[in-house]
Amino acid sequence: MSTTPPSHQHRPRVDLPDWMRNPEPPRRTLGRRLSDLVDGVPALAAARRRLWAWQGRTRFSERHPVVSAIASFVVVAAVATVLVVGTLYLFHMITQHEI
Repeated sequence: MSTTPPSHQHRPRVDLPDWMRNPEPPRRTLGRRLSDLVDGVPALAAARRRLWAWQGRTRFSERHPVVSAIASFVVVAAVATVLVVGTLYLFHMITQHEI
């Protein structure tokens, strides 16, 4: 009896259908045509790269999470206070039959 493990057995080759081996070229959709147009004009391509760089930036809330959290809390508290006071004022006006 041998102590060496059996060697790896390869699976038999699978014959793929022709449409998987030679797929059709990608369709020329409007989006692909516009993308090719943008890539063809150097000014538009540079603008696209600037837009991508701008979208990949770090946001203020990611750079300063504590300041962002405190400012958000203050804004939410102020808006909630205005809404509650406004609702109470309208309720008061309705009960006094002034509306």
